[in-house]
Amino acid sequence: MTYRLYYWPGIQGRGEFVRLALEAAGAAYEDVAREGDDGEDELVRDWMRKDRPRPPFAPPYLEDGDQLIGQTATILLHLGAKHDLAPKGEADRLWGHQIQLTIADLVKEVHDTHHPLGGGLYYEDQKAEAKRYAAGFREERLPRFLGWLEQILTHNIGSDWLVGETMTYADTSAFQVVEGLRYAFPKAAGRALAKTPRLVALHDRVAALPRIAAYLSSPRRIPFNEEGIFRHYPELDD
Repeated sequence: MTYRLYYWPGIQGRGEFVRLALEAAGAAYEDVAREGDDGEDELVRDWMRKDRPRPPFAPPYLEDGDQLIGQTATILLHLGAKHDLAPKGEADRLWGHQIQLTIADLVKEVHDTHHPLGGGLYYEDQKAEAKRYAAGFREERLPRFLGWLEQILTHNIGSDWLVGETMTYADTSAFQVVEGLRYAFPKAAGRALAKTPRLVALHDRVAALPRIAAYLSSPRRIPFNEEGIFRHYPELDD
């Protein structure tokens, strides 16, 4: 069975958290807007359909047979259960989901560093506000989020992973966060990551997994760019 992933073709964005889980699982999937005959047009047509009683609000969403699942954290909860990328016990399963939702909060704050007034405006229209927002993010929020992940790793004694004893989608998502922050805020992320050695080690373990390493070196991995969530504007990293 082949999954169908619906997400924008030119950016990593929120869809990348889903791609990483699919790649880690070795699951067959079609990245519709990148591989389909009509590209992004096919994505938009499907997204805008009016006949669905349970429509996805926005990409990413995943088609699994008759199921259509939206929201990154919910997609990962679904994939985790199907591909051994989530803990078995209920308490740990919910804890992994909580970690993913907190990572989603971080991703939203990263987005707001370059679009604090809203996505409908260009970055150039809100540069002053972005610089002010980014300063607070660099100095307060970024260290707090990364420190929280470091604390989890510290207390998960006897394990190299965030939840339980084996890798889960929470780990691939933490990897993506570190990658994105290093691209967008190389100076600020470098300072914060110097204080979170367990998180850095986790990132390196995920990157070394054979399936992930193959994906990262393949054309399937879209490079970071200034159209996605993690954007590098040097003035926001000062």
